Amino acid sequence: MKALYSIIIVLALVSCQNQGKIDVDKAKQASIDSMKVEIQKQKVIDSMKVEMAKIEEEKIEAQKVVVVQQPAQGNTTTTTTTVEKKRKGWSSTAKGAVIGAGVGAITGAAVSKKKGEGAIIGGLAGAGVGAGTGAIIDSQAKKKE
Repeated sequence: MKALYSIIIVLALVSCQNQGKIDVDKAKQASIDSMKVEIQKQKVIDSMKVEMAKIEEEKIEAQKVVVVQQPAQGNTTTTTTTVEKKRKGWSSTAKGAVIGAGVGAITGAAVSKKKGEGAIIGGLAGAGVGAGTGAIIDSQAKKKE
């Protein structure tokens, strides 16, 4: 825990020292650009979720009503059964990778002198760390089941 605090303090000191050297307008524009990219990615993800929900609803509607007719002492009995699937959603690994990539890209762009390169490297590093953290969470959830 002390190591984490010391890393945070060192990063804060380094970033404060470099602020005089970095052109503030360029840093702001790089942050805005990377945020726009993340917003666009999120729009794509949201539209994919909507389409997947529609497909799931169609599957459920197709499986929902099954009518069985059985003669029972001269009477006809109608039985209706419903089958509903539980949506799984995103795994913690996928969520961690996406969140880590976004945070890493923004941080990399803000810290690096070459904004694009910093955003790419930060995004890749963040995705790796986020995916690793999510995998740990997934494995712990499986152990509980």
